[in-house]
Amino acid sequence: MIDRADFWVVVVGLGIGTYLLRFSFLGFLGNRVLPWWLVRGLRYTAVAVLPALVAPAVLWPEAMGGQTDPARLLAAAATVLVGAYTRQMMAAIAAGAAVLAALHYLA
Repeated sequence: MIDRADFWVVVVGLGIGTYLLRFSFLGFLGNRVLPWWLVRGLRYTAVAVLPALVAPAVLWPEAMGGQTDPARLLAAAATVLVGAYTRQMMAAIAAGAAVLAALHYLA
């Protein structure tokens, strides 16, 4: 068990670090016009976050002992296809969840 004082030091330290990290971008650059190449690159940040979070769970799922699961791969493929076709994130997530649930139900 972590000591109570150590816990609060870590929590406050992480809070200050998070604030400074966000302020470094928003506080210093908030009112300035950014270069076109930076704005273009920042557009892809949100698109890259979801695959970065999901890829480990698809390729090395802990629930399967670290082995790749065909149902998860098919659900990921359905998510990508629906997302590319509809260009709607919620539709892609719903399709992937439906395919994963259906494959787990059938197996």
